[in-house]
Amino acid sequence: MIKSIILRSLKNALITLLFVGILFFNSVNTVWAKRPPEIRNQQDLDLEQDMHGQDLSGNEFVKFDLKGFDFSQSNLEGAVFNNSNLQNATFTGANLRDALAYATDFTDADLSDVNFTNALLMESNFEGAKIDGADFTDAVISRIQQKELCAIANGKNSTTGESTEYSLGC
Repeated sequence: MIKSIILRSLKNALITLLFVGILFFNSVNTVWAKRPPEIRNQQDLDLEQDMHGQDLSGNEFVKFDLKGFDFSQSNLEGAVFNNSNLQNATFTGANLRDALAYATDFTDADLSDVNFTNALLMESNFEGAKIDGADFTDAVISRIQQKELCAIANGKNSTTGESTEYSLGC
C-alpha cells in the first residue's frame, strides 16, 4: 500500500514537472522569437540601391546602412531614419515632410531640393551635405546644426518656393 502511494506520488510529481518544463520552455522560445522593436518591419522592405521615385512614406529605417542609396524624387513623408547611415545617399527632390531622423548620418549626402518641413532632425550629422534648395520650415534641429547648415544654405525649394536660408532661420 505504501509502495503504491509512493509510486502514485512519484508519477504525479513527474507529470507536474514535465508540464511545468513544457510551459517554461515554450514561454522562453516565444520570448526569444520576438523581434526587437527597432527592426519590426525591416524584413518587409524590399530595398535596392536605386529607390528613385518610390512611395516609402511611413516606413521605418532604424539602424539601416543605406550608404550611397538613391532616394531622389521619393515620397518619404513620415519616414523614420533613426541611427541610420545615409552617407553619400541621394535625396534630390525627395519629400521628407514630417520625417524623423534622429542621430542619422547624412555625411556627404545630396539633400538638394528636399522638403524637410516639420521633420525632426536632432543629433543628425550633415557634414559635407549638399542642401541647395532644401526647405527646413519648422524642422527641429539643434542650434549647432542650424549654424552649420546656415553657413552653406542657398537656393529655393522648387515645390514649396521657400528659400533654404529663410527656412533655417539664418
